[in-house]
Order: sequence, then structure tokens, then C-alpha cells
Amino acid sequence: MPNAHGIIPRTLRPGIYAPIPSFFLEHSEELDLQAFEKHVALTATAGVGQVLAGSMSEAIHLTRSERVALIKAARRTLDTAGLTDRPIIAGIGAGSTRETIELAHEAAEAGADYGIAIISGYFAGAIAGNKKALKAYWKEVSEKSAIPVLVYNYPGASGGINLDSDIITELAKECPNLVGVKLTCGDVGKLTRIAAVVSDPSFTSLYPRKHANAPFLVLGGYTDFILPTAMVNGHGAITGLANVAPNAVVKLFKLCEESCANPSLLSEAQRLQGIIAQADATIAKASIAGTKALLERLYGYGGKPRRPLPPIETSVAQALWDHPHTQDLVRLEQELSKI
Repeated sequence: MPNAHGIIPRTLRPGIYAPIPSFFLEHSEELDLQAFEKHVALTATAGVGQVLAGSMSEAIHLTRSERVALIKAARRTLDTAGLTDRPIIAGIGAGSTRETIELAHEAAEAGADYGIAIISGYFAGAIAGNKKALKAYWKEVSEKSAIPVLVYNYPGASGGINLDSDIITELAKECPNLVGVKLTCGDVGKLTRIAAVVSDPSFTSLYPRKHANAPFLVLGGYTDFILPTAMVNGHGAITGLANVAPNAVVKLFKLCEESCANPSLLSEAQRLQGIIAQADATIAKASIAGTKALLERLYGYGGKPRRPLPPIETSVAQALWDHPHTQDLVRLEQELSKI
């Protein structure tokens, strides 16, 4: 059923989603939409979902018109590839609740199916310990958004604000237009507690979502705990590593899901989880610039972050590429991409 704005979001499914980087032309720092569209196609073909204008996308460095341009380009690319049923999740977090809601409306008009909202850390000193204020942000955003919304919990990008499992499960129960959470806090215990509530068979009937095709998903923010996530009835991950090795991360997710029903697959899932977890920890230390350097090496595009975020030093980029954890991941990705 369409919502009050006439929008029917595409189905939101468990799986692997990549926060797609924003690519910039070297001298002008204008958006490089050609590279962006290539990367959307590459990740989508591997079975990875697209999250735009988030932390990896350098959303803080994007204008509102650039956010719209990226959403439109991604939708065009997916449709051209015949992936018309693939949803787009767009970052809508801003300094104020008011602007977050405005960004949600703009994202919807541009073609996004879902928004993902992080709370600003600018006034973290006044907000971090105020449960009422924290809940009020996502309540109002989800109530007034033209599209369903995911909670984005990332202390590193929000001045240390770190939602606990009680706040998140309360929001899930009280806000029918909230459809998930991304936990870039890396807290597996928190993920387990939230999944125990929202993945219980009774949750859907007691707390139905606004859209039946948009259940509440519990998603990790890294690839190093995809196996534990599956074992506690979580739903996958939104992870930067899926930009570098989309086939490997999707394979791991599928194998972990299958392992829940077929324990004979568990040892292989553990093997892949080990390779991917090691690579995730190594590559994450190099941040956005490191990921872009690896994309340049692997796929021929990547470039530099937008200033003032510094580029990776040439020697550091080479060391990242040569690192055994990176090379193990590259070999795995190359093997799987040939299957």
C-alpha cells in the first residue's frame, strides 16, 4: 500500500548492503558520476544493496543537490541493469530534526525507498545522556518522513552518542515507520539483545510495520561478525568492505544463513568469516581514503576524498595493498567472481 505521500517502497530484505562512496574528479572535486555508476553496477551485480550519502559516502561533504544527483544516478543505473526491484537507502541525517525530515522528503522525490538517520553529534554533550531527546529525534523523523527510516548508531560519527539496546527496541515497538538499525558500534551483545526482540515471531503481529514489505532489520556495521549475527537471528550488515569484495561478503552472508539450517556448512562459514574479519580490521584502519585506494587498484576508479579529508599516502596505500590480510581477501574475491 502507498503511504500518505503515495510512495510504495521496494521490499527491504536481509542481506549485505554497501555504503557506496562518493567519487570526485581530481582537480575540480565535482562528483564523478561515471565512476559512481560503475560502482553501483558492480556491487549490485554481486548481490549487494546500495546505501547512499552515509559516512563512507562523505555525506558531510555533499550538498543537498549532490545527494539528489547520486540517488537519481543510482536508480537509473539499477533500472538499466534490470534491477528495478532493488531498493535504495539514502542517508538523511543532518544537524537538526527539521533538516533531517527535509532530506527525507528530498530523498523520496529523487527515488530513494528508505532513509537512514544518524543524530548529529554537535550538541552531544547535551543530548547523549538524554533518553527522551534521543528517542524524540527518531520518533519525529520516522513519523514525518516520506519514506521508512533506519536508525544509524555510529558513536564515531555522532560525538560519541551510543544508543543502548533498550532505546532501540523501544523505538522499534513505538515507531511503525522505523524499519531497522545499523550498529556501527560493533557491539555484538547489543545486536543479540535487539534481535531477540524484533526477530521473535510475535513481534510482527504485536508491532506491525507501516509497510508489510519493510520488516525491522538488525544490521551490523562491519563484516567481522556476520556469522554471529546470523546465529542470533540478525539480518546481515551495511559494511564498507562490501565495496572492496562484494562477492566474498555476499558469499559469507549466504553461507552463514544456510549454516543455521545445515550445521555441516559451519566450518566453511567460519573459514570465510576469519579471512573477511581479518581484512575488515586491517582495511578499516585506513578509513575512506584506504578503501578508495583499494578500489582504484582493483577496479580502476576510487580517487581521493573531498578536502579537508586527507588522501592516503602512497607508501601507506602500498602497504595496505601488500598486507597479507588484504591479499587473502583479494584472492577470495577473485576466486568467487569467477564462479
